Amino acid sequence: MAIRKKSTKNPPVLSHEFILQNHADIVSCVAMVFLVGLMFEITTKAAVIFVTLQYNVTIPATEDHATETLSFYYYGIKDLATVFFYMLVAIIIHAIIQEYVLDKINRRMHFSKTKHSKFNESGQLSAFYLFSCIWGTSILVSENFISDPSILWKSYPLTLMTFQMKFFYISQLAYWFHAFPELYFQKTKKEDIPRQLVYIGLYLFHIGGAYLLNLNHLGLVLLVLHYFVEFLFHISRLFYFSDEKYQKGFSLWAVLFVLGRLLTLILSVLTVGFGLARAENQKLDFSTGNFNVLPVRIAVLASICITQAFMMWKFINFQLRRWREHSSSQPQIVKKKSTVTKGRSSRKEKENGVNGTVTSNGADSPRNRKEKSS
Repeated sequence: MAIRKKSTKNPPVLSHEFILQNHADIVSCVAMVFLVGLMFEITTKAAVIFVTLQYNVTIPATEDHATETLSFYYYGIKDLATVFFYMLVAIIIHAIIQEYVLDKINRRMHFSKTKHSKFNESGQLSAFYLFSCIWGTSILVSENFISDPSILWKSYPLTLMTFQMKFFYISQLAYWFHAFPELYFQKTKKEDIPRQLVYIGLYLFHIGGAYLLNLNHLGLVLLVLHYFVEFLFHISRLFYFSDEKYQKGFSLWAVLFVLGRLLTLILSVLTVGFGLARAENQKLDFSTGNFNVLPVRIAVLASICITQAFMMWKFINFQLRRWREHSSSQPQIVKKKSTVTKGRSSRKEKENGVNGTVTSNGADSPRNRKEKSS
């Protein structure tokens, strides 16, 4: 991200600079079109597809559930419209956080261009990771995952989702889709775009895969685990930018990062390799949403293992680079200290030599006085 300088001149309408400066207002107007559409009977049916969750199933009250009626959801092609609308909402929230929080801090701290872009990235992602962790944890608690972890593979396929579960996945997909236009809005450097595309693509691939293959609970657990570790990294980087002496957060993140990768592999193998492999129904059936067949299980485990190996490889390279930078900076500090001490000692020797010559050759010495008097 480049530093955005607000100019007093108004750029031409629909020009490149105009869109960058006012993209949040433009997107807000587009989102308002869908909301206003809910007010008119003619456009209500079309607007509802974008604003509300689709594919609702209502289960009537029974003796087990007393007088309560339960509402569940499943996925379909109309979810793309809902993802598009909440992608617009994510762009608006991104701009609000940037303008009213991060830009104010940047003006006070006077960061360089490199630190400015990294600070903005960590500020946006730390807010998103924290919110997603709290939301995902509340869903897991409400669905009794802590008391019964076997729900990861029990009663598969779980095609029916609660409102919170489906809305969570829709929001996740919308957020990571909004990251594509943000590369343009935030003036991302060309050399950083490939890294960002890989980063965004991995999130969309795994979140979308868990959503479409009805591995909702496994995907939610792995996302909460991963988001917590990533939140710790970005919040540590924010503290580091405010005070470069702060390094403890990175050490804690390094330990939890490795543990997070191990837990991800353990939960994935336990759920897909053992739990689903022992299920009775192992036939591919698109109508019931059952994808519990050997090729799909192998593909799921392979994608998770390859991604974890890729992340560990990037992590090891990152730690080696930091170690090399730290080790290379230490000899320079030692050399500077040695040159400073040598300079001080040479100055003292020169001063002592000058004092000695003055006392030996001075005209007011006692020996010269005696010679003069004699």
